Formats: sequence, structure tokens, C-alpha cells
Amino acid sequence: MSERFGATASITAADIMSRKVVVAHPADSVATVARQLAAHGISAVPVVDAEGKLLGMVSEGDIMRPFGAKNQMRRAWWLEMLAEGEDLAPDFLEYIKQDNRKASDLMTRDVIGAPETATVGEIADLLTEHHVKRVPVLKDGHVVGIVSRADIVRALAQHKL
Repeated sequence: MSERFGATASITAADIMSRKVVVAHPADSVATVARQLAAHGISAVPVVDAEGKLLGMVSEGDIMRPFGAKNQMRRAWWLEMLAEGEDLAPDFLEYIKQDNRKASDLMTRDVIGAPETATVGEIADLLTEHHVKRVPVLKDGHVVGIVSRADIVRALAQHKL
């Protein structure tokens, strides 16, 4: 893909990445992560340890999944069972705990990252191949930036291809 970008082949992740990366920590509550996404107008955050090492990613989709129709039907079924005087089943107790989930419970652990030296073409390939909207930029396993599809589009627009 790099050949198609011509002049942008020399543009790297370090050139276009957002350096002020909003991150979450494994123990952050789902509500905390949701507030971060909303406050910063972003759709995902890397989850990092205390040293900034990448552990995973949490997206809006990860947060919304438990509130989907399938889980709502399951919740309704459990509530109906409770109304009929059934004992609390372990599965139901586990379901209730969803409200107490942490970023580490929701995050995608197998995250696609890129080095600072990755070219625009290489990053575009990663986004396309893995059906993701952004990649964290890593140096020695630590998050130093993030490149989104919008960053690539801006880079292409600036080079008037």
C-alpha cells in the first residue's frame, strides 16, 4: 500500500500521531471510562499499567455490549425467575456484577499496535486488515501516541494526493 501513497511513504506514525493520549487503567470503572470517552469526544482508550505499558483497549462497543437487546432479554428472564421465588443462581449473581465491571473486564487484550517508525501506508494496512479505527503507537511496549483513521486522512489531505 505504501507505494500508492507516493510522497506520504516517508510520513511515519511519529509524524501524525496524537501525543496526548487519553488512557484508562485496569481498575477504572466502566462509568469512569465512559465519562472519559464522552468528555474527550473519542471512541476508545488504551488501557495501560502504572508505567504506561499497553494492556488492552476499551471502545464504545465494549461498553455498550452488555446493554444490548440480547442481554436485556436475559436480564428480564432472570428477573421473572426471581419473581417466581427461585433461588439466586450463580449465573444471575455474575450478571448483576456487570455493573461493577472494570476496564480490565471489558478490554480487548489482543491489541494491534504500531511502532513510531510505521509509515502511513503500513498503518492504513493495519487498520484495514484488522477492522479497527485506531492503533496505539508503541515504544518498548509503552503507549507514546495513537493514530486514528482521521489522522491518516488529514495526512493524505495535507499532501494533496
